[in-house]
Amino acid sequence: MTATTSKSNADLDSTAHIMNLISDQLATQLSLVSRDGTRRPAPPALVLVAHGSRDPRALATVRTLMDRVREQRPGLAVHLGHIELNEPLLPDTLAALGDREAVLVPLLLSRGYHVKQDIPEMAAAAEARTRLAAPLGPHPLLVETLHARLVEAGWRTRMSEAHRRTSAVVLAAAGSRDPEAAEDTGLTARLLADRLGVPVVPAYASAAAPTVPEAVRTLTAQGRTRIALASYFTAPGRFARECAEAAPGITAAPLGAHPSMANLILHRYDEALAAPGTTTERALAVA
Repeated sequence: MTATTSKSNADLDSTAHIMNLISDQLATQLSLVSRDGTRRPAPPALVLVAHGSRDPRALATVRTLMDRVREQRPGLAVHLGHIELNEPLLPDTLAALGDREAVLVPLLLSRGYHVKQDIPEMAAAAEARTRLAAPLGPHPLLVETLHARLVEAGWRTRMSEAHRRTSAVVLAAAGSRDPEAAEDTGLTARLLADRLGVPVVPAYASAAAPTVPEAVRTLTAQGRTRIALASYFTAPGRFARECAEAAPGITAAPLGAHPSMANLILHRYDEALAAPGTTTERALAVA
């Protein structure tokens, strides 16, 4: 690919992003007018809070996911803020909202420091009136997405009993020192095991044990020679790549912009609005 072609693609991506923002703003304005011409209040904005990554595919994935959320909920203002590494950063996104209402939906898969400390602190420092939704996981919609990604990678939906007795899955996750994060990942592993009918062992890229190679060795010692890897990451990145490189068999893609992910984001948004007293100030106080 030439430098000119790369620049053209980047310009197209930038233009498409701007057009999406304009369409989002227009849809929001139209949704404020009822059939009798009176103005009705806008729903709180949805702010998708991503971690951030140096891998450009991560940002592209998040933007595609935002587009799917907009398609499912026309008229809802959807914004993006990152905890680190990418722009816009969450404090800048919240500052641009002024004193508007917003629901922050973490694009994170378990409880941990970012959910309990970073995001509430950033929100509490902003003028915007915010509520903090629960992280995406654990939830059955994530299990459906993990299953779909495994099938895409070559997982057999039908297998003999002999094949099943020698099969297993490693659920590769980022990892955290927070024990509640491990609890959440463990629950997802159990739900996926029920879905697949084979053992599913959580493994971690950092900060927790076992690692993917350790999990693979444990399963192999148990006679599980057909081992697949389920990538419990929201988007491509270093951790997802390193875990995939350690996998001995089929390797599923990260969760990405699967339609179930957009459904889950909107579910967490609605859930936060329905629950009284879920402001970020309260979340900060109890973290």
